[in-house]
This record gives sequence, C-alpha cells and structure tokens, in this order.
Amino acid sequence: MTRIIGILAATLALTLSAKAAMAACQVEYKAKRDNPFGLFYNVTTVSVPCSAAEGALRAQLAQQGLTLLKIMSKKEK
Repeated sequence: MTRIIGILAATLALTLSAKAAMAACQVEYKAKRDNPFGLFYNVTTVSVPCSAAEGALRAQLAQQGLTLLKIMSKKEK
C-alpha cells in the first residue's frame, strides 16, 4: 500500500513540475525603436511565468532593436 502511495505521489509531483515548466505568459506591451523612430504596440506570448515575463520580453525586444516602454497587461496562459 505504501508503495502505491509513493508511486502516486511521484506521479503527481512530476505532473505539477511539468505544468510549471510549460507556463507561458501573454503580454500586451508598447515599445519603441530609435533609428528610424517608430512606436509599436503588440501582444505576444513569452515562454516563462508572468513573474519573469518583463525580463524575457526586454531581451526578446532588444534582439529586434526595440526598447520596452510599458507592459499594458499580463495574462497566464
């Protein structure tokens, strides 16, 4: 009986950790580009929890030559 409970507990732990690893956040944001000047509004999904979405989005935008101005909203997916 204790072996079955141990197996069930391990299965539950793996399931919960897999769901946490698959967490994603939908972010609505405003950004700018300096040269040539441009303002952008977009909604995108970043593959991190919403608590870490700002840093991930800043890095993603920097690769595109954009600067994050403001996060309008975040929603866990």
